[in-house]
Amino acid sequence: MARHAIRVPGHRRVRATTLSGVNYARLRAVADELMEQYGDLVRKIEIRDGAITMVMSSSTPHELNAMRLRRQLDHQLTGDLVALTGGDIEDPALGILRMPDLIVASEAVLEEFDDKIDPRVLLLVAEVVSPSNHSNDYVEKMRDYPAMGIPLYLLIDPRKGTVRVCSDPADGPDGPRYRATHDYVFGDQVKVGDWVIDSGEFKRYAPR
Repeated sequence: MARHAIRVPGHRRVRATTLSGVNYARLRAVADELMEQYGDLVRKIEIRDGAITMVMSSSTPHELNAMRLRRQLDHQLTGDLVALTGGDIEDPALGILRMPDLIVASEAVLEEFDDKIDPRVLLLVAEVVSPSNHSNDYVEKMRDYPAMGIPLYLLIDPRKGTVRVCSDPADGPDGPRYRATHDYVFGDQVKVGDWVIDSGEFKRYAPR
């Protein structure tokens, strides 16, 4: 087991753990131990490529944007579909644990999960880009979410005032990818599957 210091977006460095050649169940156990140790400081823990990332609390604009997205979806979702700001999604076969800023799924299906959610039951995941760790949303999750079989990925970027909608996951020459991508700017009406989002409600980050 090797110890490394990793950067947590927008905050000081926090000790985390990287395991090489260790099965995912062991890695999850270490993540759970870290959550118990740092639970009063950490908002979420994610796992990818054998590394555990500890994510601290988000800024107020970040949380406002997630709330405004959920509020819009709540008015449009039909049947037993629900939008949640929170919830761990996990694919042990891929060695990936993520906690998107928002998910959409059937309430009845979510009821079946006591802990981590199977990503293949989700209709949508959404992320609000952090000010200092945008590559996680634009690069790593752009690979992880299609690999996990998630049909729609909505990416809200308050740094630039843009929105990206990714759909149609499929295998590509370099691995799973979204074959369709549409870009918008804040103020546009954004088509996301069966729903339309008014991106004019989103708040941009203050200039740094």
